[in-house]
Amino acid sequence: MNCIIVDDEEMARTIMAQFITNHTEITIAGEFPSAIQAIKYLNQNPVDLVFLDIHMPNFTGFDFIQTIKNPPHIILVTSDRDFAIEAFEYSCIVDYLVKPITENRFLKAIKKLDTIHIPITAILPDEKRGLADNGGDFYINVDRRFIKIEYSTVSFIEAKGDYIRIKTDSQNYTVHSTLKKIEDKLPNNLFVRVHRSFIINIRKIIDIEDNSVLIDKDVIPISRSNRNELLKRINVL
Repeated sequence: MNCIIVDDEEMARTIMAQFITNHTEITIAGEFPSAIQAIKYLNQNPVDLVFLDIHMPNFTGFDFIQTIKNPPHIILVTSDRDFAIEAFEYSCIVDYLVKPITENRFLKAIKKLDTIHIPITAILPDEKRGLADNGGDFYINVDRRFIKIEYSTVSFIEAKGDYIRIKTDSQNYTVHSTLKKIEDKLPNNLFVRVHRSFIINIRKIIDIEDNSVLIDKDVIPISRSNRNELLKRINVL
């Protein structure tokens, strides 16, 4: 699942981003200081969830909801308790958080997503780092057979139209799926998206040069927008 944060206060955006990063597997697709900027983004990039402030200059959170034709799930974030009743008149609103927000209250809001059939795992930082370290696997459906693939054996995953190619230590698999769908299932301490068409296993990197990364004998492109995230995730001395 991916989300955006919409709040005119920089500190509020920073705190919310920290909660999301530390305690969930939700991907932050963007942060916006105004509802107008967020709407422009959503016109081209649909998301699953929005953390939305109510009081913003010129264009409120409720204006934002009313402007979008099919709003995603929304968790309202505000310093004002007076709009709670009005808020839940909108079916897209999952919860109503009052600033200052505590970690426990944030996690309760995330848990409510489960009740609307959007399972989100909320975990502690140490647990998150250990997902891949302690092993792990997933299954793919190939010719009506469910084949188990260990995370540690995957070198990279490539998008090819309506299919993805999973390259492992032993062989390649082609599966009818999307890169976004499998990205949400992979442990983010082991895998990182480096290009719109590629997710790589960080531990399989041989070297990085300019805008490409070498994994085994394959040269994988790195997009400019993903390069900084890749460099953050590796241990550079």
